[in-house]
Amino acid sequence: MNIGPHQLRNRVFVAPMAGVTDRPFRQLCKRLGAGYAVSEMAASNPRLWASVKTSRRLNHDGEMAPRAVQIAGADPQMMAEAARFNVARGAQVIDINMGCPAKKVCNVAAGSALMADEGLAVRIIETVARAVDVPVTVKMRTGPDPATRNAVALARAAERAGAAMLTVHGRTRQCAFGGHAEYDTIAAVKAAVAIPVVANGDIDSAAKAAFVLARTGADAVMIGRAAQGRPWIFGQIEHFLATGALLPPPGMAEMREVLRAHLLDHYAFYGEYAGVRTARKHIGWYIDGWSAGCAPGTELAALRDGVNRADTPEEQLRLLEAFLDHADDKITVH
Repeated sequence: MNIGPHQLRNRVFVAPMAGVTDRPFRQLCKRLGAGYAVSEMAASNPRLWASVKTSRRLNHDGEMAPRAVQIAGADPQMMAEAARFNVARGAQVIDINMGCPAKKVCNVAAGSALMADEGLAVRIIETVARAVDVPVTVKMRTGPDPATRNAVALARAAERAGAAMLTVHGRTRQCAFGGHAEYDTIAAVKAAVAIPVVANGDIDSAAKAAFVLARTGADAVMIGRAAQGRPWIFGQIEHFLATGALLPPPGMAEMREVLRAHLLDHYAFYGEYAGVRTARKHIGWYIDGWSAGCAPGTELAALRDGVNRADTPEEQLRLLEAFLDHADDKITVH
């Protein structure tokens, strides 16, 4: 499928996740089979653009094209200026965040809060689309709450306003990440518009991805939380959709190689001090994915504690290597 002029390798995408989908993680997921990835949410407020945090989020050096940046805000002109700023720095797609349910985002009328103000939401899309010469996409939810699922109406308006693609998470803002995603609204959005539609929410396996595509008629799927500690899930899903055959999880040797490469890239990107600290959550997700017969209540807990206390990349890597040398015959990778 295509986003504007950009032909994508496949229809299995990485969801933008704040604090997760930094450049090292996006690159890793693309190497392991993802056809497309969107950056972490970047603020539209120009006062924040020079901050270290935002600068890292806008860093796409060496990243596999197309380079997509998600922006968040509630002021149309400010969002347009943020789009121009990012395009000037290499963004090839601009994604508008209308899906984040976090209170700190919604409290300033951004993210999924915009779905409760369709007029403002459409003005933002229209203003951003006019401001840049790259495709503008939108990530949304099914509505503000279960009683007000307005995704179909907003999708039609977004298409008229210039959106090139829509991603729909199968929950409302009020639902946050609780309960189960529903896919009937995504199917209704797909039936209502001519632009590509991407299904998102609770897709955690190749079989679930195939089910959601069949249920919704969507053009692609977007994977978020299920990729944390399992970046090979993209290759598994892509292979299943192409062949109907299930790929086994990586063996221990391959998993160790993926983990080490991820961490080395992560440390290089953030620097030693921030890298060690921000790597803790990623290491924790890998550990969560290990089904260990080695008394996980003791050995895995001790490993997690050691990793979280480590002050240097060398110490984190040493702890992981020592544990895996001792326990790799007892661990199953999922």
